Amino acid sequence: MKILLNNATEVLLLLFLIITFLQSGFDKITDWNGNISWLKEHFSKTPFKNIVPLLVGIILVTEVVAGILCVIGIYQILNSGDTVFAMYGAILSSITLLMLLFGQRIAKDYEGAKTIAVYFIPTILLVFLLQS
Repeated sequence: MKILLNNATEVLLLLFLIITFLQSGFDKITDWNGNISWLKEHFSKTPFKNIVPLLVGIILVTEVVAGILCVIGIYQILNSGDTVFAMYGAILSSITLLMLLFGQRIAKDYEGAKTIAVYFIPTILLVFLLQS
């Protein structure tokens, strides 16, 4: 219990990332065609218009791997106090959010980009905390 209390902020931020990325990955898997259809329209006037399925696949893989690394990170923190996998998960989460932000900016979806920035703040805070 003491390990959990001493690492409560890190564990809560990892849970935030797990929910964010595993749910998003699950949504992409269960509604692949709906996501692709919507995103093809979203990126129809961008250089990405012909590679949307490839890009969604890349995002799907990074989201799921980031979520899994965060799950392993919580397990590792609670069992040994080590933060290696939590850091891997936080860094991959940050990279994934930067890819999403880039896409939103390319699509000129500035409101969507603002939303990504809101997710990036706690994610980069987690990276900072895990480095300390």
